[in-house]
Amino acid sequence: MPYDVVVVGAGPTGLMLACELQLAGSRTLVIERLERPADFSKALGVHARTVELLDLRGLCADFLQDARKLPGGNFASLGVPLELTPFDTEHPYVLFVPQVRTEELLTRRALELGVELRRGHTLTALEQDDQSVTATVTGPDGPTQITSSYLVGCDGGGSTVRKLLGIDFPGEKPHMLALIADARFREELPRGEGMGPMRPRGVMRHDLRAWFSAFPLEGGVFRITVAFFDRPFADRRAPITDEDLRVALREVAGDDFGMYDVRWRSRLTDASRQATRYREGRVLLAGDSCHIHLPAGGQGLNLGFQDAVNLGWKLGATVTGTASPHLLETYEAERRPVADGVLRNTRAQAVLIDPDPRFRGLQDLMRDLLRQPETNRYLAGLVSALDVRYPIDGEHPLVGRRMPDLLLDADTGRRRLSTHFHAAHGVLLTLSPDPHHAELATPWKDRVDLVTATDVLERGPAVEGLSAVLIRPDGYVCWAGSAADDTEGLTSALRTWFGSPLS
Repeated sequence: MPYDVVVVGAGPTGLMLACELQLAGSRTLVIERLERPADFSKALGVHARTVELLDLRGLCADFLQDARKLPGGNFASLGVPLELTPFDTEHPYVLFVPQVRTEELLTRRALELGVELRRGHTLTALEQDDQSVTATVTGPDGPTQITSSYLVGCDGGGSTVRKLLGIDFPGEKPHMLALIADARFREELPRGEGMGPMRPRGVMRHDLRAWFSAFPLEGGVFRITVAFFDRPFADRRAPITDEDLRVALREVAGDDFGMYDVRWRSRLTDASRQATRYREGRVLLAGDSCHIHLPAGGQGLNLGFQDAVNLGWKLGATVTGTASPHLLETYEAERRPVADGVLRNTRAQAVLIDPDPRFRGLQDLMRDLLRQPETNRYLAGLVSALDVRYPIDGEHPLVGRRMPDLLLDADTGRRRLSTHFHAAHGVLLTLSPDPHHAELATPWKDRVDLVTATDVLERGPAVEGLSAVLIRPDGYVCWAGSAADDTEGLTSALRTWFGSPLS
């Protein structure tokens, strides 16, 4: 087989997954039905946890270049910003980077790593057995069959992979329909009762259960949204004309404000669905192919990106033969609850952005709650994914959580911990001179790098009293303690997450 893994879809999820697989030693092919990259951006930013993951792979500097940092985030556009400064992170912001730029940077990285990318190729059939997957792909030269060890569907909410597998996609039907577009306007857009500080321009119509909002992009272009609740919905796939947009604007805002130069048009709803399973044999799903939701708070791209980083090192280890037998099963076990949380919070936001007068009391109450530090931190942790905790055995409060990016004095000099993850290896960080840690980790030296810190600068409470921390390639702690006191625990964690030791 010329490929270990075929990835279907060259969006952010598929591209990041391909990068992770290639770093793990997998021969990876990405197929994409579009002949060229999209010239419009559905998503406009990445959250703090995604920026941290980019930092782990040495990609953060490229994403930060010329990008705006937006402090905090928002929940249901209620006008009370989510605060990220209480979190132990080097990136307490939302990074405004359009999806076009994200895909451009990830494509460049994937090609640098040796990923093969075929555009204008469409998956039409799938077969699998105990050893391989055979995909029938139609490209410019007609249909061909590609065989690989595994295949991953990263092909969006209408996933062909999911449909070919016969995996159900249950969920809630939509109650909101919105027209969205990127356009310029000859007249000043109204200010007043918009949709919070991120979108101060807009009009709220409680009588119509509708609203209009506008978010400034670059060069005088605005991302506009005109939303209606509990009306008959047009086919979401039907084309949208400039006149459709003008009619909607006039109904809700009383004017089309001289709209012109419309660059992109689409519809969105608050439908939310999740696949009943993320895996069928040697075929897996990631990103929108296994969950869709209202894009409230800009969580969708980030959720898929984090799926990719969780799955990539696990599938890569499985392909190269170093994984423990059950490692791949932890992908769905860890990521499904995270998606459940996103679906729940976006369903709640769908109610809170409904301008039905009956919900005013609920919206006012939610604003009061968001002003409470505990509530604000809870929701900020959900939306940013900074508070994700995976179900990993261990008594220390760090186990299952993201490892803070400590500033270390180590044998390699003063460096951030994140710089030790560029190769997507695990890391055993020792915070005391006990040589026992190195002895225990040596049989996994091809998969786990030993980092010995002589001092931790900016030491926070998370590492007080610790002598060592074992961290997975995705930056989550899988053991913390002292090897002298917990030799069995460290060895068990090494076997669980990094497979059998070298012979």
